[in-house]
Amino acid sequence: MINNDILRRISTIFGFSNEQLIDIFSFNECEISKEKLVCFFKEKDDDTYIEVSDVELASFLNGLIVEKRGASDGPKRIAEQALSNNAIFNKLKIALALKAEDVIAVLELAGLSLTKYELSSLFRNVNHTRYRECSDEVLSTFLKGLKIKFQ
Repeated sequence: MINNDILRRISTIFGFSNEQLIDIFSFNECEISKEKLVCFFKEKDDDTYIEVSDVELASFLNGLIVEKRGASDGPKRIAEQALSNNAIFNKLKIALALKAEDVIAVLELAGLSLTKYELSSLFRNVNHTRYRECSDEVLSTFLKGLKIKFQ
């Protein structure tokens, strides 16, 4: 999925204002100006459109974890240089404190049925033999389910 779409959809699901989004980015020491944030939300064919980098999206998702669950006592999370759909999915699950049953219920709200086993394969270490890549369709369906759940 395109990082800008993910940011846009999360912002819509939770009704974040631009100021709240800037604060969430800053929780992970990623400073985004209001002008740059506005460019993230422009259409791709607009000349002022700016792509959200993986580091910026990782910073936002780490900040979302802090926003939703509070700051941890340990060291701050370092934003990943490259993000996979699996990492994005996992960060959203952590931010919302969802257990496997909750994630399955959210997916079912949007019309996708996964077993606990299928779901756990998405959250395994990439080197694990049972690891499975999270498709754009699964991540998009999860975001759709979150929208249904929270609106």
